[in-house]
Amino acid sequence: MAKIGDRVRFLNSVGGGIIKKIEGNIAYVDDDGFETPTLLRECVVVASPEVTEKKMALTQDAVMPNTAKTQTSATISKEKDNITETEETSEGEILNVVLAYEPKDIKHLNTTTFDTYLVNDSNYYLYFTYMSRADESIGWTTRYAGIVEPNIQVFLEEISGENLPAMDRIAIQFIAFKSGKEFKIKSPVAVETALDTTKFFKLHCFHDNPYFDKEVIAIDIVTNDIPRKRMVIDSSRIEASLKAKKAVDRPTRQPVHKKNDKKPGIIEVDLHIDELIDSTAGLSPSEILNLQVDEFRKIMDANLKNKGQKIIFIHGKGEGVLRSALMKELNHRYKNCMVQDASFREYGFGATQVTI
Repeated sequence: MAKIGDRVRFLNSVGGGIIKKIEGNIAYVDDDGFETPTLLRECVVVASPEVTEKKMALTQDAVMPNTAKTQTSATISKEKDNITETEETSEGEILNVVLAYEPKDIKHLNTTTFDTYLVNDSNYYLYFTYMSRADESIGWTTRYAGIVEPNIQVFLEEISGENLPAMDRIAIQFIAFKSGKEFKIKSPVAVETALDTTKFFKLHCFHDNPYFDKEVIAIDIVTNDIPRKRMVIDSSRIEASLKAKKAVDRPTRQPVHKKNDKKPGIIEVDLHIDELIDSTAGLSPSEILNLQVDEFRKIMDANLKNKGQKIIFIHGKGEGVLRSALMKELNHRYKNCMVQDASFREYGFGATQVTI
């Protein structure tokens, strides 16, 4: 924790100085006679009493956008020579790396641009590359390549809505190291993941994050030394994603509501996600569950006046997550309805019968 008298640098911007006073969680940092109020958690203590000119040059180079340009080995070697020792923390021995997209103006998502940041919450330096490609493309495009210092976030680029079609998939590769001291070796990281670019235009997709003052779309690249699971996408998922991109929003199917010919008056509703939407590309498990529960509510609300109506909801056995969600709804929102397991002979263990 920084204290009065420490020389610090700013976590979220270039610059720093000496802490002159601390009031609550605000530190007043003196830089050439000007005191700058800064959140205490955004002050990183540097080990040396002064920041050298070489260190300042390295920091400024690190935060400059470097779109579609890689550094030569000579440049990287020069940066390595200029690395300055920083104060370490016990928590920093564990890697935490986050990629985030911060809107310039969150109130106008259709027209705003987005700043891209990589957060290195660790005691390690990272040599890294940040890449993207569209689903229909075979090769990758390097959007940034460089070095990020310990306990700092680096600005990668500013993107607009026009850039998003080329960013269906993103990848981060990096090697972690320390300079001039012994350290525990970390495995090289290569993470590739899908980026649902439609979320950039939906306000509810931006969330608070401990590394940012504003709401962002954040992707955990490494959490507590564990890299994000590499996603393997097959040709059928690529085809589904391409079809989904042709529509303004994710196309939906007409839900499957059909009369049971063998038992007149019974409605069957299949809640399997493949029956509700054309593609699940970019959807998290919680988002899929929300779509299924929304469809359940829609059917229930449409039939609440039809007393005696029997509805069979086919949810599958699986891990029981969807069935548990439906039972919660029935026990609270629709507690006046009768509930029982549907016929095992007809539906197995994967269906519930509701009587209005």
